Amino acid sequence: MEIRVTDAPRVDWTGDALAIGLFEDAIELTGDLAQLNEKLAGTLKELIEETEFKGSAGSSAVTRVGAGSSIRKIMLVGLGKADALGLDSVRRAAAAIARLAKQQKSKTLGISLPVVNDDSAGTAQAIAEGLVLALHQDNRFKSESEDKGIKLEQVEILGLGGQDAAIAKAHALCTGVILARELVAAPANAVTPVTMAQTAEAIAQEHGLAVEILERDECEKLGMGAFLGVAQASDLPPKFIHLTYKPEGTPKRKLAIVGKGLTFDSGGLNIKVAGSGIEMMKTDMGGAAATLGAAKAIAQLKPDVEVHFISAATENMISGRAMHPGDILTASNGKTIEINNTDAEGRLTLADALVFAEKLGVDAIVDLATLTGACIIALGNDIAGLWSSDDTLASQLKAASEAAGEKLWQMPMEEKYFEGMKSPIADMKNTGPRAGGSITAALFLKQFVKETPWAHLDVAGPVWSDKEDGCNNAGATGFPVRTLVNWVLSQS
Repeated sequence: MEIRVTDAPRVDWTGDALAIGLFEDAIELTGDLAQLNEKLAGTLKELIEETEFKGSAGSSAVTRVGAGSSIRKIMLVGLGKADALGLDSVRRAAAAIARLAKQQKSKTLGISLPVVNDDSAGTAQAIAEGLVLALHQDNRFKSESEDKGIKLEQVEILGLGGQDAAIAKAHALCTGVILARELVAAPANAVTPVTMAQTAEAIAQEHGLAVEILERDECEKLGMGAFLGVAQASDLPPKFIHLTYKPEGTPKRKLAIVGKGLTFDSGGLNIKVAGSGIEMMKTDMGGAAATLGAAKAIAQLKPDVEVHFISAATENMISGRAMHPGDILTASNGKTIEINNTDAEGRLTLADALVFAEKLGVDAIVDLATLTGACIIALGNDIAGLWSSDDTLASQLKAASEAAGEKLWQMPMEEKYFEGMKSPIADMKNTGPRAGGSITAALFLKQFVKETPWAHLDVAGPVWSDKEDGCNNAGATGFPVRTLVNWVLSQS
């Protein structure tokens, strides 16, 4: 699909389908809309009246135009209240338009949506993101593709001529989001620690990044006892992945993004039972998937910031070699951890990854993980939790997520809750009391970052969606690739 921007008036546009965004309670055919209605022999007015179209957010209407017209179909999408218009509004509207165009078997499409806060570049980018991500379909594991119909070939975004760079940026971002989606969606017999490392190597080769894959013996030399304790039961070797993007010249900042990379989580000897969602534990590498997706996008966008992308990738399995409840592991910073639940394994892999990241001398670290069911209980499936030791970093991430349309909510770092994680025989346990489980998980991670500004994102809910929502289709979402990329770009 080719996406172009043009200043051509919508009244002059020709093609299969023209899509127009209208605000709620502002359905007036004046100016060029009146001209368009006249040109289409009253079809626009008739569509509004017959469908009682009010412009409410998420609403749509479509009809065929009479024979002889330069437009085959006209589409309307509701934008909601004008004073609530944001970049995610146009992103969602574009996604709805893309799905309508596919349903209507349109090959060429014109889109007319309002500019958000005089931000033509941001508006063009959001529209392109909505189009590309809504039309992404993963048919890799089907014997026959379900996407056999007429495909949308060309889109013209009207009124935004000159914003070609914004479209290119959107395409780069979407390649990262789609990579993350496809990693999360793939089964655990397709995405393993080995193939995750191969994916990192492919990104490095394609985009000129440095790559380092630490094998088990190298991790042992670095004292990564927490990570290797999780990995020891699997027949597949663990892979410690380190990708580095460096700009030309002196970077303005050095950043690290650390993603949890559990390619399958059985729960270990504290095994997940039927009804626990064990069949979805292929998604437990959602943090690492987004980390690699962000690497792919950032390598194309080339900000003047150095970024390290890190994941301790492994499975959490059951065998005669499995770690036991009650074992004590020693992390690479010397801290000892009593294992009171082998199903709280992600934080163990992140512990050594965070120590590794801080030793790189970075200015800030963001980790992301499908870490706790407790975060889903607290915030639901659509919102990720944010914990941070640094208010400035937290504010940067919230601004990045708002622009991306990916929701974060800052949670408290209640230090006294760490009391529940103290062990009589080690420095700490790997889990605390049930209450405040997502908070104690964040407090556990905090023990492995000494001084560097740090933030933790618990993305357990939004990495997967059971239904179509905005530019996300049902399934893996690619959350929060766009937030991470926005954050990095804001530092350049």
